[in-house]
Amino acid sequence: MSQILIRPDTKDKLFVEQFLNGPRILRSGNTITTAPPLGFVERSGYIGSMEPIPENQAASTTGAAEKVVAELLNRLFSGGLLPGNPLREVALAVEFGVSRNTVRRALQHLIAANLAETHRHKGVAVKAMGTEDIRDIYLVRRTIELRAVEESGFATREALERLRRQLALADELPADHDWTEITTVGLGVHQAIVGLLGSPRLDAVFESLIAQIRLAFALVADQARFQMSYETRLKDICDLIAAGSRASAGAALRSYLDDSERELLDAIHGYRATQVQS
Repeated sequence: MSQILIRPDTKDKLFVEQFLNGPRILRSGNTITTAPPLGFVERSGYIGSMEPIPENQAASTTGAAEKVVAELLNRLFSGGLLPGNPLREVALAVEFGVSRNTVRRALQHLIAANLAETHRHKGVAVKAMGTEDIRDIYLVRRTIELRAVEESGFATREALERLRRQLALADELPADHDWTEITTVGLGVHQAIVGLLGSPRLDAVFESLIAQIRLAFALVADQARFQMSYETRLKDICDLIAAGSRASAGAALRSYLDDSERELLDAIHGYRATQVQS
């Protein structure tokens, strides 16, 4: 799998393309399996466990469903959709000028990626990450990212250059950049760190986490402060990797991930308290 160099000016188009067409890593309990890309599933006429639909019908709705997914992802990442917000088929079908069947397929994409969830008698809503979700995400992040730093001495020149170029994007951000751009660049740096391992399968695992990580960030009240507080630390970590100081880089990255996880868990507790009060 080719590495993705995420630029803030793409408005997440590259991520949306990878979300629709990249391989998926599915987890059920302690079982982890791979599944075809969501775009492939859509084009082939299968959605989850649904019965096959006629090939011409699948082809005619693929583009429309992908556009709905892309717009919903943009709203998730920009804060236009928040955890718990309903995703009503009828309203979305009217807004986008598509059939309810097309909207249903788009929502299936989000559910499969753990970005939305179905509530009995209430329909589909944006997923509100729980404490177990955060702990599991960060367990995976530590496992992969810390190993990547540990093995960075064996990284190819190309992989190290991708990391350097991705990190340089932070310096290219305009003075009036917002937190969504910082998030895009930051996650691109973490993706490049994982890329030091040179493993397409691990790249795919981390790519599947990116959307969930961004959705978890939505629970933080002060997005700008949260993102900017880690910006300098991430640069320092990358400088240590480039200098070959793998032990120091690993220790700094572990502290970085520990602090980030702790803040997100605090944010979840605050979010739940707000929900109870309302």
